[in-house]
Order: sequence, then C-alpha cells, then structure tokens
Amino acid sequence: MALTLKSPAFQNGAAIDSQYTCEGTDTAPELQWSGAPPGTKSFALIVDDPDAPDPQAPKMTYVHWVLYDIPMTAAGVPKGGKSPAGSRDGKNDWKKTGYGGPCPPIGRHRYFFKLYALDAQLGDLKQPTKQGVLDAMKGHVLESAELMGTYQKRG
Repeated sequence: MALTLKSPAFQNGAAIDSQYTCEGTDTAPELQWSGAPPGTKSFALIVDDPDAPDPQAPKMTYVHWVLYDIPMTAAGVPKGGKSPAGSRDGKNDWKKTGYGGPCPPIGRHRYFFKLYALDAQLGDLKQPTKQGVLDAMKGHVLESAELMGTYQKRG
C-alpha cells in the first residue's frame, strides 16, 4: 500500500476553505495519512506555495509550515495543527514556527502539503528552515505523498 495524504477539509486540487487562511482563523486543516512503508521511523511535513507572489510571474516558493520528527505512530494532524507529541517545528517564511495559512497577494495560488516517511528521526535541528529539513532528510526518505489545494483571496 502506498503512502497517502488526504484532508477532510478539501479534496486534492480543490479550493481550501477560507477558515484555514489569513482571511479566516488561519489554523491548519486536518490532515490524515496511511500506508507508511516498512522501516518508517518518523514523518516530515512541508507546506509551500510555488506561485509566490503572482501565479502569472512566480518568483519564489513561499513556505507555510515545516514540521518534522512526527512520530511514526501518528496518522495525521488534527484540525488546528496541534502537532503530535514528539514532533519538532521548523520555521516558515514568516520566520515563525507552526502553520501559516494561505494569504496570496494576487491570483489563485497552489498550496502543496508534502509528507515524507523517513527511516530515521532527524533530531533537534534548532528550528530549521524548509531547506534545513530537506538537507537533513537526504538519504532517509522512504516514500512521499502530496496533497494540493488552491486559494484566492475574496477581497
């Protein structure tokens, strides 16, 4: 069985409800996963937006959430983004830990929720950036899964 990532809050490729954005409560949607491969010791989760600042002329990938050392026993993250016990936070592009929801300045952006099954715990990386976690994961990724949602501001 392959690693799968889903959310009861939105379907893959569909719009993310505004409650999970800067126009709402800015809390994380519930995420659920299954099918971790044998040898999984932890998970890492990265949420980013490759369409920043403008989907017609993207210049950067904006990072919304970095979470790692999620215990192998976890099957998801509850609505609100309360990290499973033992998880470690990295820094997003707001220079904060935790989830920062979609808040696109212009147009409809894509938000990729990427889950990685790892054959190791990464340990204390001192609130790393996305790149720091990706670097630490090298050689440890057993499998990955992805969920993509879109959002465009109403106003």
